[in-house]
Amino acid sequence: MREFAEEFRAARRQAGLSQAAVATVCGVSRAPIGRLEGGHLLSLSIVRAARLAAVVGLDLSVRTYPGPAPMRDSPQNGVLHRLSVRLGPMWTWEFEVGLDLPQDQRAWDARATHQVTKVVVVVEAVTRLTDVQGSIRRILLKRRDAGSPRVILLLADTRAHSLILADADEALSSAFPLRTRAALQALAEGRDPGADALVVL
Repeated sequence: MREFAEEFRAARRQAGLSQAAVATVCGVSRAPIGRLEGGHLLSLSIVRAARLAAVVGLDLSVRTYPGPAPMRDSPQNGVLHRLSVRLGPMWTWEFEVGLDLPQDQRAWDARATHQVTKVVVVVEAVTRLTDVQGSIRRILLKRRDAGSPRVILLLADTRAHSLILADADEALSSAFPLRTRAALQALAEGRDPGADALVVL
């Protein structure tokens, strides 16, 4: 907001426009423009900012950039909880675990470490799988960049996922060759499952 206010004020003055003239064209009173330029306007809608910028000869550009891991929703927490219960109390869990790479905001949904055997797995929990190929690519790139940890793709047991699994079984089997029963048995025993796994709970 401070940067926008400074650029707006400079452009308005350079264009030779008064605050009142800008306010009239934008259909607002002069007071919010004065508060904006004085650094006292704490929020401004994108639409209003774009209108103000246009009047003084500026283009407003808004972009998004990768940021911190997205907030887990309730179903995602639920499926992670079901996995932790199935594996038992010998596993220590961490959530939203970053890749520990400079300026890399990606994170695993969870990392579980067996307290005795020290086996470590990372978990990507998906409650609504829509783009199978895109999800596989994203997970495999993250796996590569994180030093190839053992990955569990954890899917919520839903009808939609059953249909997707039937259609995309070959692609998923190639990336995640181990399935639910074998993966859960190995992990419950504190063993490395031996391959990346697709677990449906």
